Amino acid sequence: MAVGIITGTAIYKISSIKMSELMIKTPYGEALVFQGKGKDEDLFFLPRHGPQHTTPPHKVNYRANIKALQMLRVKKVLAVYAVGSINLNLPPLSLVAIDDFLDFTSGRDSTFFDGGDSKVKHVEMSSPYCSTLREILLAFSSEHGLQIHPKGTYACTNGPRLETPAEIRMLSKLGADVVGMTGFPEVVLAKELDICFAAVAFSINWAAGIEKEIRFYENGLSELKEKLLALFIDTLREASKKEVC
Repeated sequence: MAVGIITGTAIYKISSIKMSELMIKTPYGEALVFQGKGKDEDLFFLPRHGPQHTTPPHKVNYRANIKALQMLRVKKVLAVYAVGSINLNLPPLSLVAIDDFLDFTSGRDSTFFDGGDSKVKHVEMSSPYCSTLREILLAFSSEHGLQIHPKGTYACTNGPRLETPAEIRMLSKLGADVVGMTGFPEVVLAKELDICFAAVAFSINWAAGIEKEIRFYENGLSELKEKLLALFIDTLREASKKEVC
């Protein structure tokens, strides 16, 4: 089975697997994907900002990325997001298995169903993220020395600027635990194409207004990223044994 990993800030390669570069042409533009071979699965790796982080969050071609994975017959995807912490119980370097989201973006192409030849479909989002992938991920996390909070709401802002303290206070009152710029519309697009999709957020800072000024926490981040990628690979390998999420 083909499986996929989507990464963003601070994660631009999977060093444990040899990969080749593919440029996939989709109806929505080109998408750069890297292909590798796991023990039992074909693994496709997609760094959403590009391998040199040259594409800002509001300019990412999310439709091309998700469509490319579907064209490669990817059935299950895990994504990772660097975020700022809003919930005081999630200090920097915390990991969260996202189970819901708030969308505060604008101007993004966020659906494949634009009418006309694309038809119209109202995708159901009561459970935005794949429960099977989330369960496997959480079950395997301790084997990789990781503690992942089992639930969290991700607020997606447009970027590329960071949020204001007033915006963070608003998001907190609305129930957001973390804030980032790329979590939407990936989850919706995957849902529209019937791709099982789950995501983990890792915090690299407190959101605006919680500390006197924004500072990014980097100590231990490299080790955390390697452990998380290894967990993703094991989770997808196990999930690929299941026919239905």
